[in-house]
Amino acid sequence: MTYRELYEYGVAKLMEADIEEAKLDARLLLEYICHTDRNALLVHGDSKRNEIEEEFYKAVIGKRAQRIPLQHITGEQEFMGLTFKVNEHTLIPRQDTEILVEEAMRHLHDGMDILDMCTGSGCILLSLLKYSNECSGTGIDISQDALEVARENAQMLGLKAEWLQSDLFEKVSGSFDMLVSNPPYIATKEIETLMPEVREHEPIQALDGYEDGLFFYREIIAKASEYLRKGARVFFEIGYDQGEAVSNLLIKHGFQEVKVVKDYAGLDRVVKGMKK
Repeated sequence: MTYRELYEYGVAKLMEADIEEAKLDARLLLEYICHTDRNALLVHGDSKRNEIEEEFYKAVIGKRAQRIPLQHITGEQEFMGLTFKVNEHTLIPRQDTEILVEEAMRHLHDGMDILDMCTGSGCILLSLLKYSNECSGTGIDISQDALEVARENAQMLGLKAEWLQSDLFEKVSGSFDMLVSNPPYIATKEIETLMPEVREHEPIQALDGYEDGLFFYREIIAKASEYLRKGARVFFEIGYDQGEAVSNLLIKHGFQEVKVVKDYAGLDRVVKGMKK
């Protein structure tokens, strides 16, 4: 089959499976298998591909048709201009979360100590370390499997951070200049409504915020001040309808300059505040 014929095969199979971005995913998987770029379809569409490439492409298209996330097939995802390893033990880094990193960077100074609660793949903490000078970071997660992914990502990026398996602050010591967190914030009853790619393939413990989705915000905010220096900043990713609730939690526990930041779609995405 030619490069274009393989692409058209992939598109047809993914459209049959009701994959929303069938054309994009078919192209990305073809580039992944053939080690090509986005220009190949236009410039080399008539080139013949070998049987091994054809076999592997049809196999990965079959996986994607089963609603396995594209990123779990390729094993990576781009975030903040960096490439991160991902697998079934971590949430897939999303563009919305870049808003959190961008907001944190506005207040990030050289030499700061950063605490990343519910670190997952480590993409938030490692992005902040990559784009700053002489900052130190500690990533916390209850999942040892997730922390292994974070360690690998740090090694790939040539960065150093401390990774600690802990149930929130259980094993945390010391004090920090900044706390960032993208905690589980989906209400339990809403998980069944998520896309199959998320519901069936991403770790439930990284999604489930319990009854109202606010459990982890309550737990983290109630204890955060014990681990933050005066003037320290906190940044939380939130669900689109959680801005007021999380803001009120911060205010209740004495944080100042509390503000909700919207994402590119105009939805509430980040809540930030400062320890007085």
